[in-house]
Amino acid sequence: MGTTGEQRAGAARGPLARYAGRSLGPLEQLPGALGTAVLALGVLLFLLVAVVTSVVGVGLLALPAGLRGAHAVAERERARLGRWGPEVVGPPPPPQRLRDAAADPATRREVRWLVGHATAGLLLSAVGMLLPIYAVRELTFPLWWQLLPDDQATDALTFWVVEDWAGVGPVVAIGVGWALLTVVLTPPIAELLARRGRRLLAADAGADLSLRVAQLTATRAAALDAHATELRRIERSLHDGTQNRLVGVTVLLGAARRAVLRDPAAAEEILERAQDAAEQALAELRSVARGILPPVLEDRGLAGALTGLAATSAVPCQVDVDVPVRCAASVEATAYFAVAEALTNVSRHSRAGRAAVEVRLREQRLCVRVTDDGAGGAVEGAGSGLVGIRRRVEAHDGTLTLTSPPGGPTTLTVELPCGS
Repeated sequence: MGTTGEQRAGAARGPLARYAGRSLGPLEQLPGALGTAVLALGVLLFLLVAVVTSVVGVGLLALPAGLRGAHAVAERERARLGRWGPEVVGPPPPPQRLRDAAADPATRREVRWLVGHATAGLLLSAVGMLLPIYAVRELTFPLWWQLLPDDQATDALTFWVVEDWAGVGPVVAIGVGWALLTVVLTPPIAELLARRGRRLLAADAGADLSLRVAQLTATRAAALDAHATELRRIERSLHDGTQNRLVGVTVLLGAARRAVLRDPAAAEEILERAQDAAEQALAELRSVARGILPPVLEDRGLAGALTGLAATSAVPCQVDVDVPVRCAASVEATAYFAVAEALTNVSRHSRAGRAAVEVRLREQRLCVRVTDDGAGGAVEGAGSGLVGIRRRVEAHDGTLTLTSPPGGPTTLTVELPCGS
């Protein structure tokens, strides 16, 4: 059977649309990276002036302030990185004494990051921001070029002046090139800036007990936020759904009681509506209860619960669970919800043909791995369900790792402490 023109066009648009969607997350990250790069440039210039003037003794007084400024900019970058992935827990502010600050490894890493981010980082983030601007300008050029003065109707890089419609076509072609460069270059630029920031701005986990306290404080705060969010979700579900339906049942029963003597047929119809509303309220109540702690976990264990998830998945999914002992209920629930969110993302976004769930218990840690053969390019960002799952996982002192190169495969790995 031959393919239709619409099918062929959809197949041709598939890779481009996939890569374009993959660029949306990095495009959202680059403005923040550019902002911190501009701040880093200002602090770097201040530090350079302080170093130069320290020859006469004046700059020595300004150097501690410059190091505190570097720490403040680094904190802004950590906050930016935390919005698009795991939270970056940084060290405390640099020591007050200049000699101690110069010997502090964390301060030296922050200065290294500052120099690179204020130079190469500023250039890369600016390029990443200019590419889509140039693309939009050139692609919309046919709409407004005639409104410009004759000597200003030119492309973004002013290669030539457009005098007639024959010169518009090359400008649009350049716009297509800018768009392709945007799709190809913005993800690696954002990834490079984020990787370098996480490597240099994260404090050494084994260097200071206060870091561990800060990490536990951060994960505890995230767990409390996730708990509050879950309570609000449950309250909304009960208030907007189940409660309204039960109120409707009460109203219908009252109407049926008043009508039973006057019009038995109408009373029978009202009672049927009340029964339907009660059944819907019961179904919604069960759905809310399953969202708190799925009963299937208690009845069938983690293996049975995940098998049930795979059976309802829109993408064919294979489940392999080797957990000889039961873990804590909260750990199993976290693993269950992580797999549920991952399979939902696979069915909605990945265009995968198959998925696989593998669960193992290794060295008192529950390891959950979800893979698919889809298009890849998944990005954990604001609004993603993975953010909530990461908070659940980190509340158990666990880790979540997402690997999704362009073209696939995508692998989500969750590790949770699980004592036997």
